[in-house]
Amino acid sequence: MNILIRKILVRWQVRQWLKKPIHRKAEMTIDKDSIPSNNPSGNISGDYHIPVLLKETIEGLNIKPDGVYVDCTMGGGGHSRAILEKLNESGKLVVFDQDEDARKNLPDDERVIFVPQNFKHLQRFLRLHKVGKVDGLLADLGVSSHQFDEADRGFSIRFDAALDMRMDQRQKLTAADIIKNFTEAQLHKLFEHYGEVTNSKTLAKTIVTQRALMPIKTINELKQALAEIVKGNPQKYFAQVFQALRIEVNDELGALKELLEQIPAVLNDGARVAIITFHSLEDRIVKNFFKAGTFIETASDDLYGNKPENPLHIITKKPVTADAAELKINTRSRSAKLRIAEKK
Repeated sequence: MNILIRKILVRWQVRQWLKKPIHRKAEMTIDKDSIPSNNPSGNISGDYHIPVLLKETIEGLNIKPDGVYVDCTMGGGGHSRAILEKLNESGKLVVFDQDEDARKNLPDDERVIFVPQNFKHLQRFLRLHKVGKVDGLLADLGVSSHQFDEADRGFSIRFDAALDMRMDQRQKLTAADIIKNFTEAQLHKLFEHYGEVTNSKTLAKTIVTQRALMPIKTINELKQALAEIVKGNPQKYFAQVFQALRIEVNDELGALKELLEQIPAVLNDGARVAIITFHSLEDRIVKNFFKAGTFIETASDDLYGNKPENPLHIITKKPVTADAAELKINTRSRSAKLRIAEKK
């Protein structure tokens, strides 16, 4: 098949895909046995978010009944409730979530402190709430199932809505702003690094050309503008494009680095940190930080060539992934990787 015919075929496939009606995917079911017993309704907001690697994460945190713990990404509250199950009346849980929608899932429990902020402000708000060092910390990164399923949030390619993608609705920058205002060079770098889009240079040039002809403010307008340059599977291609935009809108990698840099200072000796990632960019950052305990590159620290000691000890030599049973009930878990480290 020559190049011209291949291009024509790909364009036809994209147009056919764009014509398909967009439906909400069926709600996921959840095993009632996985729901902590202190949630009598049996509802951990299954339509909001199913917690991934729940058993592995809770076991990995090695929870002390009277300890102080932090859930940096409360979301549907599944991990938070499981932690509370392990705590006695003296225990405490601090939960962060910058998405106002998560507030509805806040456990009605006096042991919980809710912080409606990005986890990059970890130390600041722990001090504000007079919380010293903690005995464990969890972060389940990325977008929740609820955010993907809410059409007007603009996270999913399954719907037509405004190009928003803000996890924190209080911030100003949206995906539409990036499409409208970023230079061709900025867009190229964005899609190349955050989306690993193979034709990122062509993609950036096309956006700049198309936005000069008409505004690109919605998901369908973006799809139509890029229809002629899609490479490979359209769904996978647009998923990569959306991932790149979402990471930039929410400064996800920057916030993750800020969080990790604060972790050694807030953990007690023997306390553990558990991080769940969903794509290689996040996982690489977590892996490298756990390995070195810092992002500062130093050749040596003294005349003898000794490097600074890593304050963290890696518990999971390889990332923990979902087993067959979890994959069956929660397809989102297929890309999840759990890494755990312990403060020396």
